[in-house]
Amino acid sequence: MDFALARHNMVEGQIRTNKVTDPLVVEVLDVLERESFLPAALKKLAYIDEDLIVGAGRILMEPMVMARLMQFAAIEDTDVALVVGAATGYEAVAISKIASAVVAVESNPELQRLAAENMATQGADTVTLVKGDLTKGNPDHGPYDVIFINGAVGELSSSLTDQLAEGGRLVYIKSGAGTGKAMLVSKVQGVVSQTELFDANVPVLPEFAAKAHFSF
Repeated sequence: MDFALARHNMVEGQIRTNKVTDPLVVEVLDVLERESFLPAALKKLAYIDEDLIVGAGRILMEPMVMARLMQFAAIEDTDVALVVGAATGYEAVAISKIASAVVAVESNPELQRLAAENMATQGADTVTLVKGDLTKGNPDHGPYDVIFINGAVGELSSSLTDQLAEGGRLVYIKSGAGTGKAMLVSKVQGVVSQTELFDANVPVLPEFAAKAHFSF
């Protein structure tokens, strides 16, 4: 399979045609090898327009959704970013191509091992991989200019929004009874607000599944 051609076709057919105009985001997705972050059985599916499950409820996010979230996050080369749910490392490495530094949190030991291997192979020396509870992020390295949650969220933890720097942006997919919504959380003068961006459905990260509420 010609992965370079498949990657270029993904960019032309899925990314550019879906309102992704940020040249840095487009360039990253045009050069970073998605297949390198997948097990052998999934490599041939690397550039389809769907999420790919890589284990433990983690995903390689659908290219278009990922690209649009990155664009709305408005990542700058001076930003410090947090990726929640490192999975096999693709999203963290992609963001590291633009941001100054990235902290990637993963709670699953096997995925953490795979992510570390992939990051080393990619020479992603500006990414710090840490093991921890996804819902708690990683305040030790914060605050963050950008927070990217790699999967849908039923309930967004305030412990994550608390880690936003002034002027910071957090992007995620909000799950619900119907169609999921891409959301932008902004912190301006200490006030946190949310803006709905576009419809999107990706699998919910198990740690962020909405808790059942019972009435008696």
